[in-house]
Amino acid sequence: MYNVVFVLGPPGSGKGTICAQIQENLGYVHLSAGDLLRAERERVGSQFGALIENHIKNGSIVPVEITCSLLENAMIASKDANGFLIDGFPRNEDNLSGWNKQMGGKVNEQFVLFLSCPVDVCIDRCLHRGQGRTDDNVDSLKKRVETYNHSTFPIIEHFGKLGMVREVNSERPVAEVYNDVVEVFTAANQK
Repeated sequence: MYNVVFVLGPPGSGKGTICAQIQENLGYVHLSAGDLLRAERERVGSQFGALIENHIKNGSIVPVEITCSLLENAMIASKDANGFLIDGFPRNEDNLSGWNKQMGGKVNEQFVLFLSCPVDVCIDRCLHRGQGRTDDNVDSLKKRVETYNHSTFPIIEHFGKLGMVREVNSERPVAEVYNDVVEVFTAANQK
């Protein structure tokens, strides 16, 4: 059974930054569903590449079975890790249902790390992070925040009802956020 921590929060809340530090210091492997899909799309000989490309071009969501398969393959490839940080997934009810169907019994869902941050701060961060992402513009960010509010936040609420959400305010300096995150992981691993 693989230990899994879902890392959720609005666009620009610092998920990638915090995941990189957790991976470096706590032995968890950072898995970004979006990065895995982009890598699979580029991989020569991929059975899913054309399908993923088609969904990305049309702005539609890649079937959850593909995303779950990529996540599972990445876990198998790093099976000696302390656990896995699944960044930005599940994004919606369909993702959650597909995950439960495909990964139920294979993983130990430890908790959801919810990086909370005011939307205006998140948007400002995205516009100034300089990563060259094509979706880091005001119009795309507004759509991404709307999708987050309508589709992803209800997933956080779902896990909250199960007592699985550990919220950390990520508006603060990274070092402060990371210290709080370490406390969350320490408490979770003492159970």
